[in-house]
Amino acid sequence: MFGNEEKYQSTLNYLYSFVDYSLTRNLRYSPEKFNLERMRSFMHLLGNPHLDYPIVHVAGTKGKGSICALITNVLKIAKYKVGLYTSPHLHEFNERIKVDNNNIEKEMLIKLVEEIKPIIKSCQGLTTFEITTALAFLYFSRIKVDIAVIEVGLGGRLDATNVVQPMVSVISTISKDHVKILGNTLIRIAKEKAGIIKNKVPVIISFQKPRILQLFKTIAQENNSPVLDVQQEYCYKLMAYDLKGQDFSLVGDDGKTKIFHLPLLGVHQIQNAMAAYAAIQIIKNNGFKINDQDIYNGFASVNWPGRFEILSEEPFLIIDSAHNTDSIRKLINTIKLMIPDKKIILIFGASEDKDIDGMLHILIPNIHTLITTQSSHPRAIEAKKLQMIAHKLGKNGFSASSVEDAFKQALENWNEKSVIIATGSIFVAAAIRELWMSSNQQYNI
Repeated sequence: MFGNEEKYQSTLNYLYSFVDYSLTRNLRYSPEKFNLERMRSFMHLLGNPHLDYPIVHVAGTKGKGSICALITNVLKIAKYKVGLYTSPHLHEFNERIKVDNNNIEKEMLIKLVEEIKPIIKSCQGLTTFEITTALAFLYFSRIKVDIAVIEVGLGGRLDATNVVQPMVSVISTISKDHVKILGNTLIRIAKEKAGIIKNKVPVIISFQKPRILQLFKTIAQENNSPVLDVQQEYCYKLMAYDLKGQDFSLVGDDGKTKIFHLPLLGVHQIQNAMAAYAAIQIIKNNGFKINDQDIYNGFASVNWPGRFEILSEEPFLIIDSAHNTDSIRKLINTIKLMIPDKKIILIFGASEDKDIDGMLHILIPNIHTLITTQSSHPRAIEAKKLQMIAHKLGKNGFSASSVEDAFKQALENWNEKSVIIATGSIFVAAAIRELWMSSNQQYNI
């Protein structure tokens, strides 16, 4: 087994030896770096495997991963073989490529990379993300999926996934993120996301600010793309909730009320479920047999870690992958809804290209104890710098140079009246999750 692990690590080292823009601190989003023609040529040499099956293409700032997970699980419940491609991963690289919610086997990933190395060598300038995307497309073709759900990596217009010809496109809620790359206004960011809208392909638009919604509708009209505006088409009501999940009703334009259960917490997850529901209606219209019970069961059994995920109730420990001001607001709203009486011990770490001042400005009035930290990711800002920013905003706390040290400090401060929440970066959330899952015994819990 050690030999296989060694080969797997060697394969990952090979993939990461190409330009990986997710690790780049200063980056300009341009066709020179993000080149669809290069990706199209690469796919052509691989035999265009992305054209072998129907695709659901999902872009947006926040919520797109949850939407992908919900659609995928419904399709799986309906007995379809479904591929899922998302990024980044929480723990293991092979989490990015799944079939029926199972990660691609490491041996298969090694085999596919070895197979396409000569083609990679013949294509100049390929990036890690382009190669990984191609591997997903190729794997889904080889394993003969019935349908694939593909999450955009960054932006949309120039993203490597945008070579697809989807059955339906979905755009989740837009907010400010990656502003140095995509632009510093919502309109600029939205224009990049709108790049996934294809000629005559239906597009589902999730909850948006009015001017962003109008932009998407205009671009869709220019492309003769039918639009389903989720906020206009459906209305919802939160009916019941606890720490295990939430029940909500959904009423469509037919006037019929449907009730669903969702283990994902927060009103924003209901909105994501509505976008997923809308996409499923389009999928059904394309000949897939999915009934209301499939949708109910698919929603009720979805698993999407790292999104207001309660790892433990003693100690009370929650991780959330919020990493911009909009998602931090949603996190605070969910906390106030679900656990309003708990004092918050916050473990906070972030990438240096994020709106750190903005996130802390929202968080600080709502927390009791602040522990700043940094993940091992190359873009992570130093914990002491975070502490200085927090101090300027009127909050003192602790700083820990590693997530493990931050976690130990949080546990020392925890009591039954408090909750530990780790957020600010998916990498910090993942690190806490890994510590808890693999070695909580060492913390004398």
